[in-house]
Amino acid sequence: MSDLVLGIDIGGTGTKGAVVDVTTGKFVTEKIKYKTPEVSTPEAVLDVVKNIINDFDWTGKKIGFGFPAIIKNGTACSAANIHKDWINFDIISYFKNAIQAEITVVNDADAAGLAELLFGAAKDRKGSVLLLTLGTGIGSALFVDGKMVPNTEFGHLKWKKSITENYASNRARKSKNLEWLEFGKELNDVINHIELLLSPDTIILGGGISKSFEEYKECFKTKAEVIPAQLKNNAGIIGAAYYSTLT
Repeated sequence: MSDLVLGIDIGGTGTKGAVVDVTTGKFVTEKIKYKTPEVSTPEAVLDVVKNIINDFDWTGKKIGFGFPAIIKNGTACSAANIHKDWINFDIISYFKNAIQAEITVVNDADAAGLAELLFGAAKDRKGSVLLLTLGTGIGSALFVDGKMVPNTEFGHLKWKKSITENYASNRARKSKNLEWLEFGKELNDVINHIELLLSPDTIILGGGISKSFEEYKECFKTKAEVIPAQLKNNAGIIGAAYYSTLT
């Protein structure tokens, strides 16, 4: 049982969880997903978290959370795609008071990146590796020689009249009704900008949209190799679960 951890990935649109074998990165249960409440206050999100725990009848010691914010010492320091009540909110203490388990929390994109590093597309890659998760926003995770640089926020880089995630996230693709090649061009422009800042060796595109990589891969004119994530939308759950073993 010590190798099994409940991973829960809290996102701006959906909240999903599964029990993970952290030695292999494999799910040992089906994934359960709920819609993240539109008014995603701490109280509302906790109700969804409790539903997932009850659905699994989880009585294990550990629960690892991925959360869409800058996370420092278990506290959310931002709230881009979730209710502003989370800013400067002690997530660990709040969840511990409501849930009888050992709680860890990590930025959701960092969780996805950690999973890809250990079990997916970034495994055994040398140099600097950047994961971009393309969903409601753009999450980012940066690894240099296998070590994580936490809480990067490249989805919030100033870009054109706004920020990058308002042009190259999956939400932006849908809201602007972009064809795949139109979306690929927008994403390539954003990646070119990030390359000027970081010069990564590998760029991995994650989130559910990575399963459509073949539709827009021809758009990339980059120095770095651009590849799709292997773990798709499961990466955040796997990484959140694994992160609980590091603390």
